[in-house]
Amino acid sequence: MKFRPLHDRVVVRRLDSDEKTAGGIIIPDSAKEKPMEGKVVAVGPGARNEKGDLIALDVKAGDTVLFGKWSGTEVKIDGEDLLIMKESDIMGIV
Repeated sequence: MKFRPLHDRVVVRRLDSDEKTAGGIIIPDSAKEKPMEGKVVAVGPGARNEKGDLIALDVKAGDTVLFGKWSGTEVKIDGEDLLIMKESDIMGIV
């Protein structure tokens, strides 16, 4: 991928959720909720503070992260569905 996000933006690939419940019932695609867990694909250089100093991001490419259900903007890059969000939308690293 030749896409590099700007500032404090992060590109995330959603991880697939389970297709079965604990009881063994198969969940169809139309009934599945969007997963709130993903793998970071690319990160921007960081945000700037009031003085103009660059503040590096806490996440890096390859990290598995949790984010809000409605976080980010869905985009298609090189035929792959990805999310672009600010680092502040990420709740934590798994």
